[in-house]
Amino acid sequence: MIKPEKMINGTKWIETIQINAEERETLENDYGIDEDIIEYVTDRDESTNYVYDINEDDQLFIFLAPYALDKDALRYITQPFGMLLHKGVLFTFNQSHIPEVNTALYSARDNPEVQNVDSFILETLFAVVDSFIPIARGITKKRNYLDKTLNKNTKNSDLVALSHLQQTLTFLSSGVQTNLSELNRLPKTHFGVGADQDKLDLFEDVQIEGEQVQRMFEIETQVVDRIDHTFNSIANNNLNDTMKFLTIWSLTMAVPTIITGFYGMNVKLPLATMQYAWMVTLGISVVLIVAMLIMLKARRKM
Repeated sequence: MIKPEKMINGTKWIETIQINAEERETLENDYGIDEDIIEYVTDRDESTNYVYDINEDDQLFIFLAPYALDKDALRYITQPFGMLLHKGVLFTFNQSHIPEVNTALYSARDNPEVQNVDSFILETLFAVVDSFIPIARGITKKRNYLDKTLNKNTKNSDLVALSHLQQTLTFLSSGVQTNLSELNRLPKTHFGVGADQDKLDLFEDVQIEGEQVQRMFEIETQVVDRIDHTFNSIANNNLNDTMKFLTIWSLTMAVPTIITGFYGMNVKLPLATMQYAWMVTLGISVVLIVAMLIMLKARRKM
């Protein structure tokens, strides 16, 4: 979808969301955007990047934003969105229709401090970086809940939820890190050349925000990994105890099986002709079982 043209302090803004093949042709024919650029900026597997075309004087920004697979379960990945300055016109591409990106764009547009398209871009990046914070706080709350729950009663569903939390943290931490790397590089690119003090302040603001978000996810990842490690150790110990119990139980059950097996053969054996031979075999089994348990206890196998 190509939305109606809007203005940002004298710069034309064309917003696109989930464009189809026909709309791609419109961008190529009506606005002269190269097909490769459109393919690149709408690639959902693209990573963070900034590209400056010295021949066309085009600037392309690609950053990652959080994308909810299941918002209630806090299952997130990251998806790219793009901003293209082409022939004095700003194009934005939100191919995955990420709500946080839409919110960031309109928040920047309505910001009275935005005086030009450069500040609009930086304010948008700031808002996108900021959109990771509520998710991080939600992860902290869910981590605390799972920690308390697992301490009381370990369930497979809770362990699965913990693993999903780890996956979310992996995706978001990676996205935050790559965004921060590009934000730190941006002032040294063509976009940062000749920046005035206001623009330098915006660079600094978005970099500081990116660093704070990165630290939040680093700390949260460490805590969740430690919780996972702890409960994996507990689960392994419980499994070892269960296997030890089953092993000892199977050994004790093997003794009467062996004794009764001998006396069940059709051959003459000592005491086999006695009236109460079954009690003798039972007694032998009990004595051997007790002796085996005492030996295991002495060797600290129980």
